[in-house]
Formats: sequence, structure tokens, C-alpha cells
Amino acid sequence: MSIIGPRKALGSHAPEGQALAKTLSWPHLIALGVGAIVGTGIYTLTGVGADRAGPAVILAFAIAGAVCACAALAYAELATMIPAAGSAYTFSYTALGETIAWVVGWSLILEYSLACSTVAVGWSGYLVGWIQAAGVHLPAALLSGPHGGGIINLPAVLVALAVMGMLVAGTRESATLNIILVIIKLVALTIFVAFALPAFDGANLHPFMPYGFGSEQIGGTQRGVMAAAAIVFFAFYGFDAVATSAEEAKNPGRDLTIGIVGSMLLCTAIYMAVAVTAIGALPFRQLADSAEPLALVLRSLNQPTAAWLIALAAVIALPSVILVMMYGQSRIFFVMARDGLLPAKLAKVSARTGAPTRITVLTGLSIALVAGFFRLDEIAELANAGTLIAFVSVGACLMVLRRTAPQVERLFRCPAPYVVGTAAILGCLYLLWSLPATTLIRFCIWNLIGLAVYFAYGRRAASALRARA
Repeated sequence: MSIIGPRKALGSHAPEGQALAKTLSWPHLIALGVGAIVGTGIYTLTGVGADRAGPAVILAFAIAGAVCACAALAYAELATMIPAAGSAYTFSYTALGETIAWVVGWSLILEYSLACSTVAVGWSGYLVGWIQAAGVHLPAALLSGPHGGGIINLPAVLVALAVMGMLVAGTRESATLNIILVIIKLVALTIFVAFALPAFDGANLHPFMPYGFGSEQIGGTQRGVMAAAAIVFFAFYGFDAVATSAEEAKNPGRDLTIGIVGSMLLCTAIYMAVAVTAIGALPFRQLADSAEPLALVLRSLNQPTAAWLIALAAVIALPSVILVMMYGQSRIFFVMARDGLLPAKLAKVSARTGAPTRITVLTGLSIALVAGFFRLDEIAELANAGTLIAFVSVGACLMVLRRTAPQVERLFRCPAPYVVGTAAILGCLYLLWSLPATTLIRFCIWNLIGLAVYFAYGRRAASALRARA
């Protein structure tokens, strides 16, 4: 058997009883993309990025957005060409073989689970700030994990479990609720810009790049524009969750293109407006220390009501990001189980909702545990490592399938595919290299564990499944 393992045939279908229900149209998909992209990245990681790069966090957002735009174009072509659940995992299985697909799938599990946990922790910060602004103080031991001197971040655990419950109720119901939550988030960010932009002070942008462009360790922390880009990169991905929903799209050729490209363009414009406004209104060192930087800006401008509304909107709407990411991870788990790489029982779907209930519950519980005990920036950095590997693979798949399957219909064709694919790969590798060494070590350990599982169980089980078929 080849080192890359067997490949999926283009156009292959799910076995009977293991197909996901087609319940999503393009408004659902744009809302899924915006729901995943606009969240903790702009509400919370703006402060973390300012700590890493100073005012140049604005440039870091632009760099991360440009890399993600290349990946988004590749995703759009591949998702309309291969409209099956699994996103980068399925693309890699088709173009690059089973072993590489396993590594990508294992990395996606890390991406989605830790992304959910990151947002849950960010949501907890806004909830606590909102409650304390009303004069209510909760026990500190229940508001952070051991790293912060507490026992467990209980609000983060509870929101993860609540979102799990919504997903168990069914995909269409969850996606419709998500549209409402996305509207709330966009209105809140519009309010923020309207109140904070008049306070813009150009002096707050100087020095623009206090830690330089490259990524280097300063004061015990990885700093510089690229160090910030490597973490605020988290703020942009989410469109891959739209690709993960391909099997559930009613008209994948049209709807996936609109969902992926549309959500990416809309969110890039939103991010740049919010980042420029926040950095211009307040010195970056004040933002760097806040778990709720946007609300902090408004409070500093003597706009307590607007700050309270921003925090309330975050409390109400950030769970939409957890919903989309948890949805994405459950589908990755589901497809890997359907392919035989994980236990087949996990690929069972509910007869009532057409959703994979078992894997959703397992996903929700694991996310809640991570959110309860770990720190926001460390979780986000490790989630980014998993995503960057997936994006590298998607860039490669785009170029490989242009050569090996030129005859297959592409309802969306990426312009200059070899330029875009190469830019996605090189950009993602540079961002990966810009992450802290400890994050890269943890990521390598995660993948070594994954390869051990694959060679001990997954490869043999998948081969047995194909033999029976």
C-alpha cells in the first residue's frame, strides 16, 4: 500500500443510512461563515494582538486576512467540486491519499475543538464583565481555571454544553438560530464603530510597530507583527465550517460559493473597521490587558450604556461561533468514522433530525473540559496550528486536482490556481513558523499521538471496511 494510502473516488456517495439531510440554503451558509468568523477574534483577541504587535495589530489583521482569502478561494473551488461533508479532510483524502487525510483530519479535530473552547473562554470574560458592571460579583474560583488561580471556568463549561444541546436538536434549527445571533453581532459592532470612531486619535498609532515585523520573543512573549498575525489568524477562519456543511447544502454549487466567498469578504471589511477604530480610540497597552477590549474602549470614552450593550451582544451572540465550530468538528469526526478511520458507531445519524447525535455529544463534552481549565491565548495558538496545516493541504489539493482531474466540473473556478495555492501554502507555513515554540512542540506531540492511533487502528479498520464494501 502506498505511504499516502488509498484515495476517495470523485463523486463517491455516503452509504445508505449514513447520509446527512440536505437542509441548508445560502443564507444559512453565509450566516454559518459570518457566525464563525465574527466572534472571539474581534471581540477578545484584538487585545491579545495589540499586546503582541502594538498598533500594528491592524497590519496583522490584514496579513492574516490575505492568507485566509487565498485559502478561501481554494476552499470554494474544492467544496463545489467535492460537495461532501468533511472539508479539508475530504479534499485531502480525494487528492492526496488516506494517510495525509488522517493528519489533516486529526489537525482539524484540534482546530475545531480548541476554537470552540477559545470562544467559550472569551464569552466567559464578557459575561463576567457584564455581570460585574451591574454590581454582581461571582466567586473567583468558578471564573477561571488553575492558570488564573481558580478551580474551573464554569461559565465557559456551561455555554459549551448549552450549544451542544442546540446541535443535538438538529442542524436546520441550529442554523436558523445562528442567523439571528449573527445579526445581533453585526449590529453591536456597528454601534461600537459609531460611538468610538469620533474619538480616533492618530497619536495612538505611534509608534506603529513597537516590536518590529518578524516574530521574536520579547519579555517572555512572542511579539511582532507576524506573531500577532499568527494568533489573530484565529479571527478569520470559519469559512471552512461552510465547506464542512457541503453535504447538507440544498444547492451546493451555488450556495457554497456564496457562503464561503461572501462571508470572507464581509468579515474582512468588518474586522478592519473595528480594529482601526479600537486602536485609534485607546492606547494599545490598555487594550492588551483586557478580556473585553471593545467594551473597555467604550467605558473609557464615558459611554457606559454602549459598553453594556456591546458586552450584552457578545454574551448573547458569541455562542453562535461555538455553535458553528462545534458543528464543524462533529462533521469531521462523523466523516472520519464513516470512512472507517474512527469507530463506525460514531457515524450513526439520528432518524429524527438527520444529525450525528453521538459524535455531537462527545464533541461537546471534550470542548467543555478544555474550556474549563485552559488559558485563552494558549488554546487559540494551538487551534491556529491545526488550521494552518489544513489550509496548507487545501492549497496543495487545489493544484493537484487541477492536474489530476481537469475534466471534473467546477461550479466555481479559483482564478490563477497555482498562484493562489502557492500563496496559501507559503503564507500558512510562515504563520505556523511565527507561533511560539511551545505551541509547535505541543502540536507535534498531538500529531504523533494521531499517527500512532492511525497505524494501530485507523488504517487497518478503514481497509477492512473497504474490503467489505
